[in-house]
Amino acid sequence: MSAASTRSRTPDRLCAEAVDLARAAAEEAAAPGVVGEHVGLVSEGDRVVTHFFECKELGYRGWRWAVTVARASRAKIVTLDEAVLLPGPDALLAPEWVPWSERLRPGDMGPGDLLPTDAEDLRLEPGFLGEDEPAPNSAVSGDMAELAEAEDADVTAGTPKNLPAAPSRGSIAAVAEELGMRRARVLSRYGLHVAADRWEESYGAKTPMAQAAPASCVTCGFLVPMGGSLGQAFGVCANEFSPADGHVVSLTYGCGGHSEAAVMPKPPQPAPPVIDETRVDPFPLRPAKDSGSVPDVSDEDAAELGHS
Repeated sequence: MSAASTRSRTPDRLCAEAVDLARAAAEEAAAPGVVGEHVGLVSEGDRVVTHFFECKELGYRGWRWAVTVARASRAKIVTLDEAVLLPGPDALLAPEWVPWSERLRPGDMGPGDLLPTDAEDLRLEPGFLGEDEPAPNSAVSGDMAELAEAEDADVTAGTPKNLPAAPSRGSIAAVAEELGMRRARVLSRYGLHVAADRWEESYGAKTPMAQAAPASCVTCGFLVPMGGSLGQAFGVCANEFSPADGHVVSLTYGCGGHSEAAVMPKPPQPAPPVIDETRVDPFPLRPAKDSGSVPDVSDEDAAELGHS
């Protein structure tokens, strides 16, 4: 154990009493009226003490002015060491710094911005490696390599100066480049899944637009098919009046701009009810009178007929 660690941490008396010196230093470093009450002190070592003062600066809640004073051995005069503004235990601090690669969100990139891709990006995996040696179970066997060597023997060595060097004919690299497969990295299974989840959330079957659509995109004439495995579940919308124009949409998505929305059959109308309770049928209180029956005669009319 060193000698310094065995020294007492009790604050030096003269340094602890130098509150006025510490306040004057804090007020000189701070703006007028922002140095508050003395809130404590701490011993930093032999004859070294730091005094803390409340900070009343707006936006610095919980911060403290820390003024360190010291004196030499066997000296009676206390001198100023430094004055700084430090956060206290309950200070309002800025959030922890996050690297730009983790802060970046979709839509943050603008014209001219470059986004380097990490070499260990989980969304990508190695594509065709460009090796000329075919796999043992490959259809391209050693016979193809011998044929390519025989063809190269008849060609003048070197390439024209005005043309870039091209892969050897008949090699795996040449075939891959012809088919558009010579990429350093391609989407991994994880990269495919996260892309599908993102597209499904934006333009999928569970969106309010798809729930109110007359039909899904799989039957829409404006849907442009996609290649690859993602084409089994997604396509690109080409309807300029659709909210998803130019976006990748799920085949189960839909909107009011469906190509067949105007000619789709209407839902069947229910048959009229057997008992129509909405109509009022008039019923006479007396039965209808026949034309050949004797009309009813009142007593007064009968009396008059008898006197006549």
